Amino acid sequence: MIESEGVDVDRLISSKKRDSKVFENKLRPSDFNEYVGQDDIKRNLDVAIKASKKRKECLDHVLLHGAPGLGKTTLASIIAHEMGVNMKVTSGPALEKQGDVASIISNLQENDILFIDEIHRLKPVVEEVLYTAMEDFGIDIIIGKGPSARNMRINLPKFTLIGATTKMSMLSSPLRARFGNIYKLNFYTESDIKKIMLRSADILGCKLDEAAANRLAQSSRLTPRVANRLLKRVRDYAEVHDADIVTEKIANIALSDLGVDQLGLDDADRDILYTLIEKFNGGPVGLNTLAAATGEEQATIEDIYEPFLIQLGFLERTSRGRLVTDRAYEHLEITAKGKLL
Repeated sequence: MIESEGVDVDRLISSKKRDSKVFENKLRPSDFNEYVGQDDIKRNLDVAIKASKKRKECLDHVLLHGAPGLGKTTLASIIAHEMGVNMKVTSGPALEKQGDVASIISNLQENDILFIDEIHRLKPVVEEVLYTAMEDFGIDIIIGKGPSARNMRINLPKFTLIGATTKMSMLSSPLRARFGNIYKLNFYTESDIKKIMLRSADILGCKLDEAAANRLAQSSRLTPRVANRLLKRVRDYAEVHDADIVTEKIANIALSDLGVDQLGLDDADRDILYTLIEKFNGGPVGLNTLAAATGEEQATIEDIYEPFLIQLGFLERTSRGRLVTDRAYEHLEITAKGKLL
């Protein structure tokens, strides 16, 4: 049960039509044809969307999980576009009270989409309200206080909840079970990143030659958000130096100034590896100790840096802690203790 109270809905959500910063970003693709990569997810979603439209029903709730920057928010926006409905956006930390959920959903139109980013950060009391809202499209509220208080069932419009998370393990089992579509976004291939970057360069009016596109794709961490960020910085460098086209030479100089190497490692990545090697003989080292030694927060290391380093094969998670691999030593051109390169 939740207590009825006034809630500032505008504090919690932003409509797709009003939030130009999120949904009218010119680099974001607007439909599946423009969205590069994640082919299996696109194919399955396309079937689900067409079936829902044919039945004139709302789409089953969708859960998107994966590393930051892989396109979860963009994919949610495309789903709304393909369904032909509006989408309202909020985040787990923004939903503080049970009444927040009731206020947002009751303001949706039939078949609209509610997108909750960082859904793993929902408070338990808020999450409980979502259970009945997602399953029965209704919420029980308490009107009034004291002896005169009474229960009332509010029927909600049928809607689709799209949740996005970078920490699937932090979602409770009851919440996960209420999603009919669950998809994991994987890291992209270099060829897909190159396509994304060339499309972005065209939109930005930036001329990018083939070699430069390949160089930037190699340093993108196989993540569209990182690729577009690097493209913008390289474009800035080219404009300041009056270059009409971004060449591989310009890309190399700009990336070097940014501290990004050919595999996409930046200063923070290298600092973690060097700390493990120089201070702890390559590990294994516990996350607490590593965070203290590098001055980074544990969550930052675990969520931002580790996934990419592990994917490259530079870092291992063991029962005893983090361990630097031989491949990392080779990349950093360091002779491992007791080993010759």
